[in-house]
Amino acid sequence: MVGNRKRILTGDRPTGRLHLGHWVGSLQNRVLLQDDYDCFFILADLHTLTTRPEKEALAQVPDHIRDSVLDYLAAGIDPERASIFVQSAVPETAELNLLLMMLVSVPRLERLPSIKDMADAAHLDVLPFGLLGYPVLQAADILLPRAQVVPVGKDNVPHVEITREIARRFNNLYGEVFPEPEAMVSEVPSLPGIYGMQKMSKSLGNAILLADSPDVVRQRVMQMYTDPNRIRADIPGNVDGNPVFIYHDAFNRDVDEVNDLKERYRAGRVGDVEVKQKLFRAIELVLEPMRERRARFESRPGMVAEVLDAGNRRARAVAAETMALVREAMGITYYR
Repeated sequence: MVGNRKRILTGDRPTGRLHLGHWVGSLQNRVLLQDDYDCFFILADLHTLTTRPEKEALAQVPDHIRDSVLDYLAAGIDPERASIFVQSAVPETAELNLLLMMLVSVPRLERLPSIKDMADAAHLDVLPFGLLGYPVLQAADILLPRAQVVPVGKDNVPHVEITREIARRFNNLYGEVFPEPEAMVSEVPSLPGIYGMQKMSKSLGNAILLADSPDVVRQRVMQMYTDPNRIRADIPGNVDGNPVFIYHDAFNRDVDEVNDLKERYRAGRVGDVEVKQKLFRAIELVLEPMRERRARFESRPGMVAEVLDAGNRRARAVAAETMALVREAMGITYYR
């Protein structure tokens, strides 16, 4: 903890460019949190191994890390106020992960529904040991900087609870080392993809990326799924659950305009083209400043390396402090 500021750990797996769903679900909140918390933002490259261990996938990770850092900076995360670091740059991660694995049972991990969901999404026929242990590696990520707060969506609260249980068990066995981190739950619902069936995902081809050009954004918005029963503009349409209006609620700051569009849509007095054009303008008000910031950072070739070097050094320093406390508490002596 720096001064009176509590410490936060959150981040992403570097699997590609970030999209509007990331902005709504986490990034815009992180930009606000960096003013009041001591923030560690992790790019969890080791976690990608749990579902994508192929050599071809691993070869893409460095580019994904660079893209993610640029997306962070473009979104407004300030490396002077937050530490952005790479998971694999902190060797203590593996050591703490090994020690924490001894403090949790297989049945406890198997009760997490998200593990099976991840296996299904990756089309895995059997559950790899590494995927089963995913929550333990997450716990190591959270506990290494001794984070007190973990911003998550509602579906990830059980992962934070496992971290709390592991921290509690360690402290009971060996003495107080770790805070029991609290989940900071985001009430923002998942943003649906542009075709409305599933949540936004680059792998599903239904995402609007933060780095997309205005032409691409316009094209994606005009492709968006609306009310399938509304074949003409004069037919009353359904607003509830309609992706176009979910996006208006998330991005359009002109509440009066949104309410007017909803009223006219329900009455059959507005066409999809007008609704989507106004949505495009609302999204552009969010993305245009990001493009300007990204262009500025991309014009400095060494910027990403500088940001990660500073973040990695700070993460390693804090991790070394934590592991010294862990070894002392456990009475561990390593023979070399």
